[in-house]
Amino acid sequence: MDKKNIKNKNSIKDFFSTIIWALIIAVVIRTFIFQPFHIPSSSMLPGLMKGDYIITSKLSVGYGKYAASPIPFPVRNGRLFEKKINRGDVIVFIPEGDNKNFIKRVLALPGEQIQIVKGKPVVNGVEATSKLITTQILMNSSGGELTAEKWDESFSENLAYEIYNTTNNGRLDETSTFTVPAGHYFVMGDNRDNSSDSRVSVMNGGAGFVPSENIVSKASLVLFSVKNNFVLLKPWTWLNFRLNRFFKVIL
Repeated sequence: MDKKNIKNKNSIKDFFSTIIWALIIAVVIRTFIFQPFHIPSSSMLPGLMKGDYIITSKLSVGYGKYAASPIPFPVRNGRLFEKKINRGDVIVFIPEGDNKNFIKRVLALPGEQIQIVKGKPVVNGVEATSKLITTQILMNSSGGELTAEKWDESFSENLAYEIYNTTNNGRLDETSTFTVPAGHYFVMGDNRDNSSDSRVSVMNGGAGFVPSENIVSKASLVLFSVKNNFVLLKPWTWLNFRLNRFFKVIL
């Protein structure tokens, strides 16, 4: 075999070797460090918008059975190298018996009691502090206008975030008292009247109580955001970004 053929053969070998190592590194990063997600709905407005592409951290929560999804991770209960989940954390998880990623905010921890009274969460008898910020006009799923109140909600000086209240929704705004089982979490969307969360059972299309091992990652950063008319297969729409949402920290 002449030197030219040997050189070509080595070049091909190096090329495929580089591809394989790149794939291995990407899988390791996705499984153990960071994972990107796309926000497909408005359930986490005003903080997260439909079209946001976010980065989530797995190091900050540990590794449950969906850490390497769709490949099963060898965890049955809890999370490997489990890190504490705090009230107010925005987490990505897969509800029990479902196969879709949800993203919601943790409001009640294992063993706590929570009730929604007049749209406000009451945890262990303590009602969240709420302050009206402004009233805004949103577009609903049918293209009509919807009046939304933006509130600042907090449980402490170090835990504050913004929510939307759009309607007097008796089913979701007034609930019985939930007792969160051990090893589970109670989560809600920030767009309170447009979120199927722990107020709704999995059987009825909600999240139910979230098992610890079903937590995938913790949301940390909006990498970038695209408008509704962005279409990957239409190059003339590729500049339709929301420029004010690049590298936006998720609170």
